[in-house]
Amino acid sequence: MGRVAMKRQRGWIGWVWRLSLLLLLWLLAVGGWVFWVGHNDQAEPADAIIVLGAAAYDARPSPVFEERIRHGLALYQRGLAPRLIFTGGFGGSGARFAESEVARRYALRHAIPDEAILIETHSRSTRQNLLYARELMRANGINKVILVSDPLHMARALRISRDLGIEAVASATPSTRFRSLRSSWRFLAQEIYFFHRDLFDQARRWWAQLRS
Repeated sequence: MGRVAMKRQRGWIGWVWRLSLLLLLWLLAVGGWVFWVGHNDQAEPADAIIVLGAAAYDARPSPVFEERIRHGLALYQRGLAPRLIFTGGFGGSGARFAESEVARRYALRHAIPDEAILIETHSRSTRQNLLYARELMRANGINKVILVSDPLHMARALRISRDLGIEAVASATPSTRFRSLRSSWRFLAQEIYFFHRDLFDQARRWWAQLRS
């Protein structure tokens, strides 16, 4: 191989290495931002607390969902909001209760008055959780909410809230049931993926509006 060819090869390898390093730094920055948002408790007085849905086993919340419900109840008992909005539909065709109904039953057992609870039973995703919650907000004169979810989920929940025009502050669960290193990394990788997917969707909508 001649000197010119070797020089060109080294140049390409150098560019690939630099781009790989930049990509790694970008992914680390996004992951750090997701982590920071999830651990930055913004809880303050609001009109309601939205507890985002998670899996339920018949009439019993999953450990992840129970953490969210318990934190929502704690915020309510601190007097930060007079209402709780539980979200989440039916997890499967054989489910007897929607996730939000499971959360409502849990709250009632912990002395939360029925009139303080609002639920929606149709959603199957985070965006749908917030879409249906927005309908309840509009129907009940609710303007500002506290969002409750897991720490690593909070950045996406806030992005979707802004996209839907919901005035929200974040208060993630102080602990998470995604305790193992493997499950935490998988959750973080999932949220990094959703960050870029949402960024792409926003760019696509912006381009469509620009062309229309």
